[in-house]
Amino acid sequence: MSKRDELITKYAADLKDKCGVNADMDLLTKVTIGCGPAIYNADASTVSGSDESELNTVKNNFLIKKLGLSESDDLDGGINAVMETYGRSNRNKYRAVVYYLLTKHFGKESMY
Repeated sequence: MSKRDELITKYAADLKDKCGVNADMDLLTKVTIGCGPAIYNADASTVSGSDESELNTVKNNFLIKKLGLSESDDLDGGINAVMETYGRSNRNKYRAVVYYLLTKHFGKESMY
């Protein structure tokens, strides 16, 4: 099993245990691949739900650039909803899981 496959399995378990979501493994795999080498870096592989600049990066680089959403789509509301689902007290929020939940939240599965 490759390192990426191990991470995808870990992300699927995180979705099930912490978010109560049964992952669409095909979509989760595509989102994880889309994260690129960031998933292998301890700092870059997670998202800080309380760091405003981190959340702005997620909004600008993922929601606007990758998913093609506009500012009018209530992006902050979507990010907040995902952070609530993942659990604000949960310290390690994996980037791939956050991106997966955002993709589902905004119904942008077709982008993958």
